[in-house]
Amino acid sequence: MITVEEARALLFDLVSPLASEEVPLTDAAGRVLARDVSATRDQPPFAASSMDGYALKSAEVELHAMFKVIGESAAGRRFEGRVGAGQAVRIFTGAPIPEGADFVVIQEDTDRRGDLITITEEPGPKTNIRPAGIDFTAGTTIQAPRIIRPEDVALMAAMNIPTVPVARKPVVALISTGDELVMPGDEPGPDQIIASNTFGLKAMLESAGAQVRILPIAKDTVASLEAAFGLAAGADLVVTIGGASVGEYDLVADVSQALGMERSFYKIRMRPGKPLMAGRLGQTAMVGLPGNPVSAMVCGYLFLLPMVRRMLGIEQVLMPFQRAQLAEPIDKNGPREHYMRAVLSEDGIRACADQDSSLLSVLAQANALLVRDPHDPARAKGDEVLYLPI
Repeated sequence: MITVEEARALLFDLVSPLASEEVPLTDAAGRVLARDVSATRDQPPFAASSMDGYALKSAEVELHAMFKVIGESAAGRRFEGRVGAGQAVRIFTGAPIPEGADFVVIQEDTDRRGDLITITEEPGPKTNIRPAGIDFTAGTTIQAPRIIRPEDVALMAAMNIPTVPVARKPVVALISTGDELVMPGDEPGPDQIIASNTFGLKAMLESAGAQVRILPIAKDTVASLEAAFGLAAGADLVVTIGGASVGEYDLVADVSQALGMERSFYKIRMRPGKPLMAGRLGQTAMVGLPGNPVSAMVCGYLFLLPMVRRMLGIEQVLMPFQRAQLAEPIDKNGPREHYMRAVLSEDGIRACADQDSSLLSVLAQANALLVRDPHDPARAKGDEVLYLPI
């Protein structure tokens, strides 16, 4: 058996960043920016008023001064003339500053009668003008890689970037195995259960940016497994769930190796999730997860999500562990690294009472995995421990 750290290193060797593709700006949110993009213009492209008021010369601005209004400048429709001595232009927020003007007196500080205005309040030193390029200038860069947020989309739109280079979504094929499984909505037989891992993993991986295909359940026969692997053709990562152990009906290892899989490793010194297998089928990475629901999901957090991030070109593929104080004591740990379902609250972190790897209800209550080193001693309330948010 190998450690979690060793397994991750080997798994990362199985995948690499994918090629980029161009998508419309409207479809870019949530994708990973693959290359730097740059503004094609200044923003704003002209000096603009930040207030409604009157544009005039700053040298003439003083209390009780009077000016003749010679025109109007509105957003999208500038005043074409020039502001001279004793003159003002009615201006609205966002409108271009007319030539000759370098100050905007806000509307509330003036009194207008016909085409004459009087400054009735002390204007103060603020010009109320946004200089050209104050937001960004042509050539300003948004650097890759980064997950594109709605704020980034708005910025790219202002930069006049209509299409965006993003990392191609990794295609992940999920294969649940076992005669005991049926799909949700089907009528299970007396000895059958509903396939659940596949759907949890699909949601998990799609939230990280993958494109996930759920394949038909593979029965515990060589022919059924071979057919499932055939349907996975074209995927960047094939994930089997169940059948990776050494029982009489655990056929995944034999069938995948018969199909040419080069095994990277089998079994990890951890709980839950020890019987994990990985390798390569041609150019496709393959991971064989254990069938226990919690084991599969924990392995998804620890191994599959980082693999997806690596394929997307994200720099921080591993989410850092965080620290919290125990809200309750915990017993000593055994010989394997243990990822305990836990609940993090204002009081600290509590390990869930039942750590059975088949209990999805406990996983659904948890919001963290409390990390225990092999042979970690018993810990008292208030001790600091590591955890991974989930």
